[in-house]
Amino acid sequence: MIIKRRDFLAGSAAAVAIAGAPSIARGQGATIKIGEINSYSTQAAFLGPYRNGWNMALDEVNAAGGLNGRKLETVFRDDGGKPEDAVRHAGELVAAEKVDLLAGGFLSNIGLAIGGYAKQNKKLYVASEPLTDALVWAQGNRYTFRLRPSTYMQAAMLVEEAAKLPAMRWATVSPNYEYGQSAVKWFKELLSRKKPGVQFVSEQFPALGRIDAGATVQAVAAANPEAIFNVTFGADLTNFVRQGNTRGLFERRAVASMLTGEPEYMDPLKDETPENWIVTGYPWDQVNTPSHSKFRDDYRKKYNDYPRLGSVVGYDTVNAIINMLRKAGSTDTEKMVDAMEGLKFTSPFGPVEFRKIDHQATLGAFVGRTKVQGGKGIMVNWRYADGKDYLPSDAEVREMRPKDA
Repeated sequence: MIIKRRDFLAGSAAAVAIAGAPSIARGQGATIKIGEINSYSTQAAFLGPYRNGWNMALDEVNAAGGLNGRKLETVFRDDGGKPEDAVRHAGELVAAEKVDLLAGGFLSNIGLAIGGYAKQNKKLYVASEPLTDALVWAQGNRYTFRLRPSTYMQAAMLVEEAAKLPAMRWATVSPNYEYGQSAVKWFKELLSRKKPGVQFVSEQFPALGRIDAGATVQAVAAANPEAIFNVTFGADLTNFVRQGNTRGLFERRAVASMLTGEPEYMDPLKDETPENWIVTGYPWDQVNTPSHSKFRDDYRKKYNDYPRLGSVVGYDTVNAIINMLRKAGSTDTEKMVDAMEGLKFTSPFGPVEFRKIDHQATLGAFVGRTKVQGGKGIMVNWRYADGKDYLPSDAEVREMRPKDA
């Protein structure tokens, strides 16, 4: 058999291309490595359960043989709540650890920093938690995707209920960084659309993690609003609620509050939980769909504890990555990015899709009211708000997202 030179060279080039393209074909023993960056030392209430959920999903896929025989491995890094440390870790994970993709992020400013690194270095970043809309809109890029419902989405969910209230004079309380500023911006804009004539008579932006709760409560009370939009969380929320309860701020005033129904933030309040607040959250013990019941039962069996919202977010981040790898059939970055666009998977909350137009997932949130029962705060009268119903139109996204994203 005679092989022509040009055919030999073409075949050699194809062989080099195939050898150089990472894949998840059966028989390759190398692990698939995920570099995960998060604020573990500063946001433990959310990220401890998050890591449990992450590891549970990882254990499930590895116990089943991995992906075509290749196990998944996570290299964790703690950014300490500092964007500069998150970027440093990203560089080290890519250069030294040779991770196939990046994931994680809790604080919005850190998510934006990692997203910027992903764009500059053409590395896939699956953002699990950062809620700022800039991550997928104003600073969106080809390599960055986000799982959780954003500030826009959760503001829209709360506005749907807040617009039904008679209140026309509102005050806002929010941490003074990207997430808080974005949440207030969208709540004001979306509520004003639904209820023309509404007024915002006070805006308080305490420093994240350093709220002077007494002064903040006093300033809000001085403006005499009829309702309050709250975006504080963690220890800031606890301090704000305690000072507000002590000074009577919440008496005869409606409150719409982002994230407050999550057990991570409601559990520490116990019987101090204010009642009848409109909140987004997670009534973990009341959601009895088959997919959620299985997740909850498996989690409790593995950790002898109940899941928090962070548990679902960690589990779903890995779940999304696994489904993406199966779809891509490769760990080549461009192929993984293509697979993420339009990716569909099933969360304990139901079907989820990463929209191609902006890389935002349609994971939803639960919206309901707070109530004290058995000496602790719970969510009542809740419903699941599907994320796909609380996103702007494609035309609006095109106006906000960079043309080259």
